[in-house]
Amino acid sequence: MNISDDFAESPDSHWTHVTTGGAYLRTSKSTLRLGYDSARPDRYSDSQIDDYTMLSKNDYIWKPPLRMTVRARFSHRAADAKSTEKTKGALRGTAGFGFWNKPFTMQGNWFTFPEAIWFFYSAPPSNMALVPGLPGWGWKAQVVHTTAASTLANAIPTFANAVYGRVQQRNQPSGYAMQRLTGTHEAMVNDDMTEWHTYTLEWRERDSRFWVDDELLLTVPKSPTKPLGFVAWLDNEYAVVTPKGELRFGKTSAGKQWLEIDSITIEHL
Repeated sequence: MNISDDFAESPDSHWTHVTTGGAYLRTSKSTLRLGYDSARPDRYSDSQIDDYTMLSKNDYIWKPPLRMTVRARFSHRAADAKSTEKTKGALRGTAGFGFWNKPFTMQGNWFTFPEAIWFFYSAPPSNMALVPGLPGWGWKAQVVHTTAASTLANAIPTFANAVYGRVQQRNQPSGYAMQRLTGTHEAMVNDDMTEWHTYTLEWRERDSRFWVDDELLLTVPKSPTKPLGFVAWLDNEYAVVTPKGELRFGKTSAGKQWLEIDSITIEHL
């Protein structure tokens, strides 16, 4: 199946609507706005459309080869890529659109290793340092492919090294080890996210490619192969995952902010 939604009247019936913690979904002038007026660190706030809620992972519908095109903008700029301190005036929490396997589901599925191909944003205190030379936060094109054979082969020794280093206060795995462990490839999106841009990804069986306004941003040699679900969201979560063995999750405060989407097209190639 293919999907093309320009939100001329209301979101396509294909989408499941999720709003929690004071969040909302609104359509106006052929756009869909996902947002909330405020968020608190003691409450999860999330505005989201997806096509996997209440589905088993075996029933996720999207697999390669396909092309996704989303025209979107955000209420705030991206967090500074060089400093965790320069977050004033930046979008908080996480946001984005694309495909993933939602490692935990309400249907009682067992945890699975993360798989994703999407445009993904996170702001400090998030710090998911998965690729050497890039910050662990910011607006990115990203592929996470933890079930690749090469990734699984690195999982046990990398995890053991991380635990040993944490306990003994010795050397922890390098950023390259983290990249091998997670199968992550990513590139920063440097365009102003408060302006309208057209975001495109092609998820193919052997590689993946990302464009912003028809300018090629990232090519990834390996892609997820199992079916994934589509999601577009804005929430107030953060995550810390670093080579030093840090692993924690939480929620952050935020004022009024939103993600506005003009159109979503997903087509098989």
